[in-house]
Amino acid sequence: MTKYTVPRGTRDILPAEVALWQFVEQKAREIFRLYNFREIRTPIFEHTELFLRGIGENTDIISKEMYNFQDRKGRSLTLRPEGTASVVRAYLESNLHKQEALSKLWYQGPMFRYERPQAGRYRQFHQMGCEVLGAVSAYQDTEVIALAQHFFETIGLRGLEVHINSVGCPICRPVIKERLKSFLGDNLNNLCEDCRKRFETNPLRILDCKNPECNEFFVMLPDISDVLCAECKEHYHDVQNYLNIMRIKYMVNPRLVRGLDYYTKTVFEVISSHLGAQNAVCGGGRYDNLIQELGGPSIPAVGFAFGLERAVLIMQNQKVTVPGRTPYLLLLPLGENAGNRAAIFANKLRRKNIPLEIDISGRGLSAKLKTANKLGVRYVYILGEDELVDKCGQLKDMRDGRQKKIRFDKFLAEMEKKYKKDNRS
Repeated sequence: MTKYTVPRGTRDILPAEVALWQFVEQKAREIFRLYNFREIRTPIFEHTELFLRGIGENTDIISKEMYNFQDRKGRSLTLRPEGTASVVRAYLESNLHKQEALSKLWYQGPMFRYERPQAGRYRQFHQMGCEVLGAVSAYQDTEVIALAQHFFETIGLRGLEVHINSVGCPICRPVIKERLKSFLGDNLNNLCEDCRKRFETNPLRILDCKNPECNEFFVMLPDISDVLCAECKEHYHDVQNYLNIMRIKYMVNPRLVRGLDYYTKTVFEVISSHLGAQNAVCGGGRYDNLIQELGGPSIPAVGFAFGLERAVLIMQNQKVTVPGRTPYLLLLPLGENAGNRAAIFANKLRRKNIPLEIDISGRGLSAKLKTANKLGVRYVYILGEDELVDKCGQLKDMRDGRQKKIRFDKFLAEMEKKYKKDNRS
């Protein structure tokens, strides 16, 4: 018999782990709402040209990692490798830029990159992110950093660091690249093949290399902030000033460049010590030219995204617990007639929004109580043949073991009262 397995770089998310995902998604929605972000949903695939122009042809994503395919009419389409380009396309196509001076949007969903699978990194992965379109002030850079930090604290992550840098703008970027090439040139033969290719096409990306041997040559990297143009220097100073005012701890990291060509000025990452070499759980920055590059007016923007796989992995490593989603009640009918009565109760209680399970198997009471313990329910309601005659079941509190009779005609109201009380405490 053929045994089917998931494709390499993908994975199943089983119910026990889904509880963590739902908790992360719920908290993200709450935090995004606090900062006045609205959700936007875009297609899972786009025209390939959108990513070629938006991300940059010299990036690893474009050259190595995209999932491209042709539709039946020969048009080139791509499974989205990231979310920002799609959000900007939707922002322009729907004329949001003509309707509001500042748009604050958030998104979530699966992304696709042909990468080498490793801890927290898959070929199908899931991202949540936000974009502030029309973001002129350095305050908006700091606000999305504050949002990211606020969110990760809310889901219980510890030991995270905020790293920031400025990668300049089209005015000072050529000077930055020449300084890097001058510094790296003497050691070019000692760098890996990818770094040697990037030396001519995209020298900034060399700094993002994870090869330990290459990293040895970056120790004496010159500070590029002193060759930033006046506007970039002022913006970078303002970002740090806002971070200091808001008492957000951060580290200036002159090697931080991010992997996408559209970034300008501020870039940042939230770093975890629980992810190995690929240690960024969140990354983002400013992209003042992307909207114009994709056919719109000159509108500055800033945003970030985080991977759900990585966030959940850190939660598991740090043993973060989340509120349980177990049934509140387990109905235990003993016999066919009792099963019919329990089915009626189950239908009515669920319509009162009380989560429950019903065990209509032919097993004995002892086996069914073992199921109750395994599920972690608060109460069980036992209905046997004698209870049917008396129209009165046995309600057992699984926390303290106490048991009492509850009449059928009082049972629904009693459970509704208990559930509301327990969910207020």
